[in-house]
Amino acid sequence: MGEVIKVGMADLNVCKNPDIITTLGLGSCIGIALYDPVTKIGGLAHIMLPDSTKMRNNSNIAKFADTGIEELLKRVIKEGASKTRLVAKIAGGAKMFEVSGLSDIGNVGLRNAEASKAKLKELGIRLVAEDTGLNYGRTVELHCDTGEYYIKSVGKPIKII
Repeated sequence: MGEVIKVGMADLNVCKNPDIITTLGLGSCIGIALYDPVTKIGGLAHIMLPDSTKMRNNSNIAKFADTGIEELLKRVIKEGASKTRLVAKIAGGAKMFEVSGLSDIGNVGLRNAEASKAKLKELGIRLVAEDTGLNYGRTVELHCDTGEYYIKSVGKPIKII
């Protein structure tokens, strides 16, 4: 067993075999895992919002899908991952609050998921699995030895994607 690397909200980090990287309490946020199955190098970003261009004060690049995924990609490549082999898995993007009307706030989870997928596509990274939407929080763990992405939710069996 390696060490467990924790990623906070609006944060990102990388890991190598045999480590595990985890982030807790994804509600409308998205946990984006990138993984190279050959070098067994991975990374995880906990993004909160879809688009940095909508914010004036966006010094925290890990907070947004667009800048967070780019930075995560840079870091896993720097550690030795190959961009052509990388695969992505995403989880989170729940609709945590029922909001009446067509408020954007209520649907930030869906927008986070869509923005994440769009950015991965733009960067040419294959999205191989996802567990998004619905109305409950998730804690995720990327196991760098296998590339398995564990999704844990209160009162639900562990899901591995």
